[in-house]
Amino acid sequence: MSGRYKIFETHAFRRDLSALQAGDRSRIERKLEDVIYPSLRDEPHAGPNIRKLRDWQPETWRYRTGSWRCFYEIDESSRMVNMTAIERRSERTYRR
Repeated sequence: MSGRYKIFETHAFRRDLSALQAGDRSRIERKLEDVIYPSLRDEPHAGPNIRKLRDWQPETWRYRTGSWRCFYEIDESSRMVNMTAIERRSERTYRR
């Protein structure tokens, strides 16, 4: 695969992010811009913090950062990573 992927934040992802407490939100937004998005632009399929979720339709991946999980889907035809949700690991409310 050549070329970089684009990142798209869905409305649901932005809503999840804006619902976080200010300190958490600020920390996660910095992590997204400095670490997560650059990593996903280069290779969204594999990495030390990336896992494809089994038996999910549409196919969904998660990026783990500390106690937080970012969920996303990959559109290969447009080379787009669609960020769909973010949640604290202990909450586990994100469903298929």
